[in-house]
Amino acid sequence: MKSIRLLVVIFISAFLFAACAATPQPSGRQVASFSFIDQNGNPFGTDQLSGKVWIADFVFTQCKTVCQPMSVEMSKLQTTFKEENLDVEFVTFTVDPDSDSPEVLKEYVQQFTDDESNWHLVTGYSQEAIEKLALEQFQTIVQMPKNSSQVIHGTNFYLIDQKGRIVNEYNYVDETFTEQLMNEAKYLLK
Repeated sequence: MKSIRLLVVIFISAFLFAACAATPQPSGRQVASFSFIDQNGNPFGTDQLSGKVWIADFVFTQCKTVCQPMSVEMSKLQTTFKEENLDVEFVTFTVDPDSDSPEVLKEYVQQFTDDESNWHLVTGYSQEAIEKLALEQFQTIVQMPKNSSQVIHGTNFYLIDQKGRIVNEYNYVDETFTEQLMNEAKYLLK
């Protein structure tokens, strides 16, 4: 009986060690080239992100549920990465481009940060285009209901490597996602 317990402890320890030592691997999903407009009215897209690690999410400024807490979380990530001198870009795609002009996005982001140098809120596309980008590139839903101003969208954060490949996605409601995201981003920045 003791030998079985010992084997179980060894197996669990080996499994945990392997899990901790695992390196992030791209999902195989490549973010296709895009060029939109940021909150300052400047062109922004994959050209500006080339060679950089970035974190993406999807929100909209008139959201009555999860968007503001997600933006608070993005702000915390931005601060933490900055404190650790980690060069990461943050990209927020609006899921309501008809309402979220660059001016509206600028006012929105200023509620969460004083440093917009690496946090880019993007717009300048159609509703159909963001729904397609979300589904095809990030495998998440974005849908504008016919009789509502509240867009249906996912609540994940996405880590993208220097080659534009999605490495991982993190469920916002999982309280442990921040540590995993930080560790995986640090690995990519080595």
